[in-house]
Amino acid sequence: MIGKIKRIAVLTGGGDVPGLNSAMKQIVFRAHKAGVEVVGFRRGWGGLVNYRIGGDPDWNDKWVTTLEGLHVRTIDRTGGTFLHTSRTNPGRIKEEDLPEHLKREGQEFPLDLTDTVVANLEALEIDALIPIGGDDTLSYAARLNQAGYPQIAIPKTMDNDVYGTDYCIGFGTAITRSVQAIDDMRTPIGSHERIGLIELFGRNSGETSLIASYLASVDRAIISEVPFDVEKLAEMIVRDKKDNPSNYAIMTMSEGAVPLDGNVAETGKEDAYGHKKLGGIGLQTAEKIHELTGHKVTYQQLGYIMRCGAPDALDRMVAMNFANLAMDMLLDGASGLMTALQDGQYTTVGLNSVIEKVKRVEVDRFYDVAEYKPVIRRVQNLPMFLR
Repeated sequence: MIGKIKRIAVLTGGGDVPGLNSAMKQIVFRAHKAGVEVVGFRRGWGGLVNYRIGGDPDWNDKWVTTLEGLHVRTIDRTGGTFLHTSRTNPGRIKEEDLPEHLKREGQEFPLDLTDTVVANLEALEIDALIPIGGDDTLSYAARLNQAGYPQIAIPKTMDNDVYGTDYCIGFGTAITRSVQAIDDMRTPIGSHERIGLIELFGRNSGETSLIASYLASVDRAIISEVPFDVEKLAEMIVRDKKDNPSNYAIMTMSEGAVPLDGNVAETGKEDAYGHKKLGGIGLQTAEKIHELTGHKVTYQQLGYIMRCGAPDALDRMVAMNFANLAMDMLLDGASGLMTALQDGQYTTVGLNSVIEKVKRVEVDRFYDVAEYKPVIRRVQNLPMFLR
């Protein structure tokens, strides 16, 4: 339990999603009504790493800002995060990411700057922190939690893969955008009588491919959790095309999908959380299907389209209610928790849960491995998004 709070901070880390601004606006409004000041850290955990105690105000203003009602009055009308974001991991800072004022002789990298982060929070007189992020961002929040700093975390990610909650901010809008794009893509794919392959974001969890394919009624869906046989897939999708009176077929694929005897399609250097940039498996597969069958394949990588624009009503509601729940917990003196939705009800779970287990598609329950299709049945008593 923590004592009466006077000043809190909020930050957003990792990929942007629609709904982040809605959550932050609600936090600021609730806090001010309770007489609590709010500080925003810019660029995720990067704000806490780059802030300099007693440093140049012009420098510090780039990383830390006071949040008043006027600052957030209209931010919920747009997507993204008005505080900006980064993939900074204070527990694993690379040499090229270390601010000049923290450089010392003989440092070994990656550095753990948790002591610096805690010192900065204390210097700014932050009583508690509300980090908003996915499993990477919140994995560092768990590290900070173990260091004893008061926090209530809020989960966001369009992959919906944060363990402990059935729903993360951004997932609903990502699915809505994906289904709309798939429906729209039927126009050129059908007009040219082709096979369509739509690649969706989803590193380790194939839930976006699973749910979008189910809602858009596509022919096949490849998910991250199940390695696929491209020759078998090619035969299936060609058969789907022939069986369609309009002579076309369409499928989805997770960007983290893995072919049998193959590897994840990654490029570039590892980021601070050990991830390389994903993308390309869809194009590789499209080219292979064309090579095997002779059928033309239209490939479309949705990518950032899934996270563009303002949040839908569901993401606004969840974001605002997660913000309210986080403020309820802090005002009640709680700490070390993450807001969550479980079985359709708002609740909290231990923050450390995000590093104790992983969340993936329940393949045996929702996916036909042999047919590369979602299999949805017996939905009585299941949560709205089938978790």
